[in-house]
Amino acid sequence: DPRRGGAERYTADLAAGLLGRGLKVSIIASDLGDYAGEAGRVCVPASGATRMRRYVSFIDGVASHLKKRSYDMVHAMLPVRSCDVYHPHAGIAADYLNGGELKYGKAILRGAARVGNFLNAKRRAFARVERELLEKTDGPVVLCLSEYLKANLRKHYTIEEERLATLFNAVDLMKFDPAARPASRDDLRDRLGIGADKVVGLMIAQDFSRKGLAPAMQALARVQDERLVLLVVGKEEAAPWRRMAKSLGVEQQVIFAGRTDDPVSFYLAADFFVLPTRHDPCSLVVLEALAMGLPVISTKQNGACEIMSNGREGFVLDGPEDVEGLAAAYRMTMDSSNRRLMHTHAISLRGSLAYGVHLDRLAAVYQRCAQLNRRV
Repeated sequence: DPRRGGAERYTADLAAGLLGRGLKVSIIASDLGDYAGEAGRVCVPASGATRMRRYVSFIDGVASHLKKRSYDMVHAMLPVRSCDVYHPHAGIAADYLNGGELKYGKAILRGAARVGNFLNAKRRAFARVERELLEKTDGPVVLCLSEYLKANLRKHYTIEEERLATLFNAVDLMKFDPAARPASRDDLRDRLGIGADKVVGLMIAQDFSRKGLAPAMQALARVQDERLVLLVVGKEEAAPWRRMAKSLGVEQQVIFAGRTDDPVSFYLAADFFVLPTRHDPCSLVVLEALAMGLPVISTKQNGACEIMSNGREGFVLDGPEDVEGLAAAYRMTMDSSNRRLMHTHAISLRGSLAYGVHLDRLAAVYQRCAQLNRRV
């Protein structure tokens, strides 16, 4: 279901892109939900009483399916028993098991999360299957979304350089076009009660804690400018975050819009994008925001920022803990002349984000896989 998150959306878009180039494509999943694309649909049931058992059931089913059906290329988005390309969209499984608690700011929460990771059977299974996959002598090419992710991978595994590749996420430039739907900006602002004089910082996220909503609101409180509004989009329960906003004295400046199937309208309604994340291999929403011409404020822990230059298309903070730096970035971005210049620089990145470029690079990776497989 492409609405569930960036990895799901990417998978659906990738299938469409490969089909458009004349390839035959099948999507193998435990539940294809409302997927309406033209790729072949292979449903491999995931049975079991726990999430771990359902995962193991699924990857065992995939292995069984691959023994019966021959594919030229198996491109996996999560750890499986075998594949040609391993493309860990959510990050390295070993990294989450041995550092996933770093998404929390407070020491007590990190301690609890560390224990939780140890007790999380599914996460341990992910890490175990990933290690078995990557330590094979004939293992897959690992497709890293960024150099940041590649560096994290090298902390846990020793992999030959020929089996590593970096492939940035891509953006559908036809869909994410800042010149399209000019009325959407005013329509959405009117619906949400956002005045024309307001400067809107947009956050789109599925994990408010890891993506940095707390520092985003703390910095908002430090700016002390009622023109600045933080618009938060995501399905997570907003009540505890509303309480935090109230405790910071910014409850009137934070709007929780819930989930959306139309992120373009929100990009059009915003003046800049903010995502002070603790860990993100390559945030797709950041790349979409840049393609829409929005200045972006994020962190060095976000691989997507590798396409940016600090102070040019936005600001890249050392980390989410730099609340004062985030507040300073807000102040700079609130200046309309600064925003216009950053908008121009962001728009200039559109060509490098094009899906055609992405598919050309992926085709080269597939070719490398074919050569490695023939050698084996």
